[in-house]
Amino acid sequence: MTNSEPLPTLMIIPTGIGCNVGGYAGDAIPAARLLASASECLITHPNVMNGGSLYWSDTFIHYVEGYSLNLFAAGEVFLKPVRQQKVGLLLDAGLESDLKKRHLQVADGCVASLGLDIGPVIITERAIRINLKKGLSGSSWGNIEEPDVLLRGAEKLKKAGATAIAVITRFPDDSEELETKLYRQGKGVDIIAGVEAVISHFLVKHLLIPCAHAPGLPPLPIDYDLDPRTSGEEIGYTFLQSVLVGLSRAPDLICKSAMKTKENTFLQVKTLLSNRDLGAVVVPQGALGGEAVLSCIERFIPLIIVSNPGVLNVNSTKMRIDYISGDKNKNILYAENYVEAAGLITALRHGINIKSLRRPIDCLKEMNNE
Repeated sequence: MTNSEPLPTLMIIPTGIGCNVGGYAGDAIPAARLLASASECLITHPNVMNGGSLYWSDTFIHYVEGYSLNLFAAGEVFLKPVRQQKVGLLLDAGLESDLKKRHLQVADGCVASLGLDIGPVIITERAIRINLKKGLSGSSWGNIEEPDVLLRGAEKLKKAGATAIAVITRFPDDSEELETKLYRQGKGVDIIAGVEAVISHFLVKHLLIPCAHAPGLPPLPIDYDLDPRTSGEEIGYTFLQSVLVGLSRAPDLICKSAMKTKENTFLQVKTLLSNRDLGAVVVPQGALGGEAVLSCIERFIPLIIVSNPGVLNVNSTKMRIDYISGDKNKNILYAENYVEAAGLITALRHGINIKSLRRPIDCLKEMNNE
């Protein structure tokens, strides 16, 4: 690899754990743009890129749903960059007529103004019914009361030619709940984020095509004490537009087992992204227990741990990550923020020894013959 080639980098900020950066409405997009510029190939997930009414399209950023990202990091799935996806819309029958129409108008606007390929559109047989819950750690989660209904609708979209799916389900109204008020003021966890991940994980697991979710909720009354990080969810009628932009160029998911049956497998693999291409993974200090992170640690992929507090505290000390490789700090790097993380990625990409950038610099020592 020459110094000018991209360094594929995985950026993870788990959903629904209230991270200072990435716990709100697309507030991690600037950090993602910075890491994408440093690496020229950033693989990240909807929680990072979905900004409600706001979005950012970047050819260096690959939009990969969380469950797919776990499969990719484990080597079970390859990523195939595409020019355009055909994004099917799956609308919950529980959406009121006006709310459903607002989402269809957003889709029409994305076709007319952004040139996206959207359709077909399917309404589920009956309401999906979503329940919002909160774990003991303080992270958000929830469940789907009608998963079979959700899956049948998604299967129909795939059969009808959709290559990616945007799901819009009716979420419970919670504008008066304390959790929502705290979140809007930048002091709480996104109470709907956890179950959004449940929905997309479920569909990707069964269909293996890009999926992402947008909650169906009526607009909230104006809040004069609003945190800027939540503003992307306050300035429109839906959260769908950022999802459609992300899915429009999400890479195809190619199952590893399927590659064995195809001709010219070697040539095909060269055009795909695999976990073997990864040069770094960037993750918050308290969120080191996820499947993708553990898969990367097992492969000794450089791990950049960023100080980005959330409600979880699964940190490097508790995971004993510094000592996993048997050589302390060999593949473990720390950054106070995403600006520092971008600098570390740049150093890795250009083959600069990280130790040479820090002071003091330890003298080299002779190896003792045993």
